[in-house]
Amino acid sequence: MSDPAASAIVEYLGPVVWLAALLACALMILVLTPVLRNVAMAVPTHRSSHDKPTPQWGGLAITSATLGVALLAIYGYGDFAADARASALQVLLAALVLLVLGGVDDLYHLEPKVKLLVQALAAALMLYALPAELRTIPFLPLWLERVILLLGTVWFINLVNFMDGIDWMMVAEVVPITAGVAIIGALGALPPAALVVALALNGAMLGFAPFNRPVARLFMGDMGSLPIGLVLAWLLIVVAGSGYAIAAVLLPLYFVADTGLTIVRRARAGERLSVAHRTHYYQRARDNGFTNMQIVGRVLALNIGLVFLAALSVVAHAPLSSALALLAGCGLVAWLMIGFAIPRATGDA
Repeated sequence: MSDPAASAIVEYLGPVVWLAALLACALMILVLTPVLRNVAMAVPTHRSSHDKPTPQWGGLAITSATLGVALLAIYGYGDFAADARASALQVLLAALVLLVLGGVDDLYHLEPKVKLLVQALAAALMLYALPAELRTIPFLPLWLERVILLLGTVWFINLVNFMDGIDWMMVAEVVPITAGVAIIGALGALPPAALVVALALNGAMLGFAPFNRPVARLFMGDMGSLPIGLVLAWLLIVVAGSGYAIAAVLLPLYFVADTGLTIVRRARAGERLSVAHRTHYYQRARDNGFTNMQIVGRVLALNIGLVFLAALSVVAHAPLSSALALLAGCGLVAWLMIGFAIPRATGDA
């Protein structure tokens, strides 16, 4: 399973990429805060978890640091093949498109149809960069697989956007997912470019984390959630296409389950799915007496467990162990979501 290029990245390039993205994001926020303090303000509504206007341009720093550092590493390090560089560039350009879309939406609140169209175009650009031999559903024709991946990517982009609802929630999700992808890449199971992008996004999110710590001084906004959703979708597709579909399912399992079950529950209740709401399980947990830190702490602990199970499925790489890892992950996610849905007694820790 060991890949010499991946080993070199882990040993030499990886720490530099991670630290550079972390520092670039944090420094960008510090420099831009006096200039953009009152730009793209998130004004509290009945669905909000905050009670005063808060700037939401943090995604500009996260995405810029991720894309900039990843591109510099991939194009500056000699061991990357030309086709790998071109593919990575195309994926990161697709993320840049969503950064621009998110910025315009944060300022002017675009129509949903416009946003979906641009998201679909960016997703198509990302998928076009995938090599034909990378298959996630190999028993289907390539064109049908790509259509399914296109729809799934657009859904995943919006899923990430929906789940960015309380302070540190995205940190508790994105940091473990990208760490999980990096661990799988360090095992030599992924293309080196995916490892570099995962490390860059992980570092950038950690650079943003101190500013988003409850009570947050800065939100990421759509400039963060949209491109991050696309980059995560690409990373998970690469994991699945490299032969580790169970790991690709396990890493984002909490976000997928919370969003999916919330949609099903609202549809069964006859609610209009296009109408904004605050009934995700993590939002219901707030109403049921959990504090912000209790929610994100539990989500982070769950995601660390899912990373362990995903890595286990890659190392074992056997049907039985992968099935057991998936079953265990589903059990952990169900346990947390049931806990979120039950009101807490006064004085619970």
